[in-house]
Amino acid sequence: MRLRKGGSTVEVDSGGAARRDMRLSWVLAVLSICLNALATAAGAEGKRKLQIGVKKRVDHCPIKSRKGDVLHMHYTGKLEDGTEFDSSLPQNQPFVFSLGTGQVIKGWDQGLLGMCEGEKRKLVIPSELGYGERGAPPKIPGGATLVFEVELLKIERRSEL
Repeated sequence: MRLRKGGSTVEVDSGGAARRDMRLSWVLAVLSICLNALATAAGAEGKRKLQIGVKKRVDHCPIKSRKGDVLHMHYTGKLEDGTEFDSSLPQNQPFVFSLGTGQVIKGWDQGLLGMCEGEKRKLVIPSELGYGERGAPPKIPGGATLVFEVELLKIERRSEL
């Protein structure tokens, strides 16, 4: 392409400019895809999963906990930083509730399924399966991940009708 500048003619490589524009366009498209993938990954990380760790296994396990069972549990609940917010141990008074009926946080209803009497577990419960964004003031802040050490002392199985 020729352009006149003043009294002289100047050659301009319009093909080179077009190639640069295409490369820039391609780089921007790739960058956009990468940023989108990172944003998606960050959103997925915000929804963490329940973590269940078995701390003590039981050799003889004739029955495992299931929905509807009444469980007798000892537990200690802590925040991620190690701050204890509750425990049944100091009073030596087990916590008794019906599993899978909404009497406890979702992390417990899910994390205590299939347990044996005498088994101990560590549950790391994301806020979505705990107390959510509101928390349980003053001890549990909003959005808190909860860490429970639990021991199943007894299973009461309701007879099926």
